[in-house]
Amino acid sequence: MPLPFFSRFFLPILFLLINLAAASGPANIFCKCTCGNNSTLIPITSPPSCSECNRQFCLKQHLPICRDVGEDGIFTTCFQRDSAKDRAVVFIFIVATVGLLGYAGLKGWVGEAIKKWRDRTARERYEALPGA
Repeated sequence: MPLPFFSRFFLPILFLLINLAAASGPANIFCKCTCGNNSTLIPITSPPSCSECNRQFCLKQHLPICRDVGEDGIFTTCFQRDSAKDRAVVFIFIVATVGLLGYAGLKGWVGEAIKKWRDRTARERYEALPGA
């Protein structure tokens, strides 16, 4: 059974775009330094690893929010933003939404066009029969 047009044409393009999104640059890794009630995000540049995000890292940054807070009052959180997985999920959501909206908008028009085409071809077949 042959694959529908959508499967033969759009799915390979979708997989190609997902692979391109996944292959694009490394994700940004940040260290969130929380001193008291205030927080600051600091990008970790070289090497991008969460092992670098600790209290000493925040103290080395000489943050004004950590000036009056002791070492016990500093809390760190490491997180990654703009990863390939995040980009792929957003891209798939956008493609699916646009596809569904396009289908909903064209459904009535395409259905009418197919119905007219079927009626015309059926009429031509009946007219071609001898004695009809």
